Amino acid sequence: MNQSFTTFKLGGRTVNRVGYGAMQLAGPHVFGPPADRAGALAVLRAAVENGINHIDTSDFYGPHITNQLIREALHPYRDDLVITTKIGARRGADASWLAASSADELRQAVHDNLRNLGLDVLDVVNLRVMIDPMQPAEGSIEEPLTALAELQRQGLVRKIGLSNVTAAQVAQGRAMCEIVCVQNHYNLVHRQDDALIDALAKDGIAYVPFFPLGGFSPLQSATLSAVAARLQAQPNQVALAWLLRRSPNILLIPGTSSLAHLRENIAAGLFVLPDDAVADLDRMAP
Repeated sequence: MNQSFTTFKLGGRTVNRVGYGAMQLAGPHVFGPPADRAGALAVLRAAVENGINHIDTSDFYGPHITNQLIREALHPYRDDLVITTKIGARRGADASWLAASSADELRQAVHDNLRNLGLDVLDVVNLRVMIDPMQPAEGSIEEPLTALAELQRQGLVRKIGLSNVTAAQVAQGRAMCEIVCVQNHYNLVHRQDDALIDALAKDGIAYVPFFPLGGFSPLQSATLSAVAARLQAQPNQVALAWLLRRSPNILLIPGTSSLAHLRENIAAGLFVLPDDAVADLDRMAP
């Protein structure tokens, strides 16, 4: 059954605001193959069949695993499907996250994504800034963004986004080239980007929160649980619905390897929070 979501523009293309993040399809710690390959393929197919037309991935998930799964499950791709990927990092043999932002590394990453996804051009490529792998940190992004913009001029990349960045880096990036989205850590209890979200919304630029449900430390709150119980919904659905209500430029990419959780996430796109629930949830801000 197709769902009808509200939509937003991502790189000039209309996408449903509830998308899908492929990170959890890889093995533990986003490393290695999934425990259930057939199940992973089924989740990807179900996502598209149920109206999702924005998938977020990266070739350093696995590495290579999630992109290969996406290709196996969905290629040839539907015309309305937008696949967003990330470059700027690589995985160590111990599953560590390492910077990979030289021009050569970025070029190789783009070609790896193209090959593993089975594409001639990538829809949207986010430059993952790894000055601090775990959180945004100030520093110039001119060198890696210049390299990515050159790959765009070569016709390998349609649109460019930024990930794990500060407001100053977003401003620097926008002065160099068109930036169509920003992907940072944001959710009910992690709201450092409030001002950035509002500024991007004024200019029609998408904001894509990663870890919308807490990531490796799932959201746990008595307030969230109480609101969910009152509304006869799952806490995760309420947390996602709050993000959709927070700003019209927010695009969700919750990840899951479970068909049941996928259906819950999709349903969150149709869930309207009453004002009193929003007020309760707003008070969760640290």
